Amino acid sequence: MPGPLLPALPSGPPPGTLPVPLPGAPSGPPRGLSAGAPSGPSAGLPSGVPPGLSPGLSSGWGAGGLSGLSPGPLLHVAGPDGPWEQVHDRLAGQGHALVHTTWGQWLAAALLDPGLRSLLGRDWPRYRQTAAPAGRLRFAVSRMVLKHTAAAALQVPADALDLAYRPGGRPHLRGLAEAEVSLAHTDELIVVGISRSGPIGVDAEPVTRRPSFELLHPYVCTPDEAAELAALGEDERALRLLHLWTLKEAYTKALGHGMRRRFSAVGFRRDEQGRTVPAGEPDGAARWILATHLLHGRYLVSSARRPPREIETASRPAPYPLEETGLPPAATLGLQLPGSSGAQPT
Repeated sequence: MPGPLLPALPSGPPPGTLPVPLPGAPSGPPRGLSAGAPSGPSAGLPSGVPPGLSPGLSSGWGAGGLSGLSPGPLLHVAGPDGPWEQVHDRLAGQGHALVHTTWGQWLAAALLDPGLRSLLGRDWPRYRQTAAPAGRLRFAVSRMVLKHTAAAALQVPADALDLAYRPGGRPHLRGLAEAEVSLAHTDELIVVGISRSGPIGVDAEPVTRRPSFELLHPYVCTPDEAAELAALGEDERALRLLHLWTLKEAYTKALGHGMRRRFSAVGFRRDEQGRTVPAGEPDGAARWILATHLLHGRYLVSSARRPPREIETASRPAPYPLEETGLPPAATLGLQLPGSSGAQPT
């Protein structure tokens, strides 16, 4: 059996320390949404940061953490006006980007945008048919954030993007196979991932959630993972189970399975370099990059993505160089020339 899946957590905050507020986070939920409504593995949300978790940690779990190859910090975008340059630069330079914001920062845009129907596109009927006002707002804002993120990364107008859904609910951009997207939201937080190296999945949960190990481990953990967690204290076990949940949610989203796949059938292990990888993945070059960040001391945000593809740029000599044929390129390739009869030279 490999070494422990989860590393030791940093020391806890001083007594009474509260999570760092998110920029632009509202003081309460949208009208019609209960502040105590569960949105994850379990309800029952104690206040403050759980023991053993530092509120000042910005990325990963510290030295030797679970993140392995870090995807870099999440980018904060305060609204439709950006700033967006960093999103495009991150996608161009690293092949992916993770963006976070809050519903409160985009709420006015969702309510006042006269082009909302055009922006939502095929999602407009679903938006209109959502009965609860809070649900409609969350739906509209999350799709706005996703489309604006993709538009900034790809440098196209947001309302020109056609968002559709694959079986299992994974969103994708129709006609843009070079970019994959993923969406997660919980409480006031919205997270969007975009990748040009293949599928990507993101998930987020408040660190204050307390999933029941006894209730959930048959559905979430492999036998080895359950054995490791069972040996821990209650607080640490709950936090690490939540961590494992977000990783598996992100990974199965990237696979296109989502909640349709039993998490206990998905295992992780540490490879020779200390990275967390899917249990069936051989040592060597990573096929998946898994990472977790602690955002503002309040949320675990996990992502799963393919590593960047190496693009071959070396030119190869053509077996029959075009200049030797004496013909235009279209004729050389066997294509019909404008105004020709379609007959090709013999």
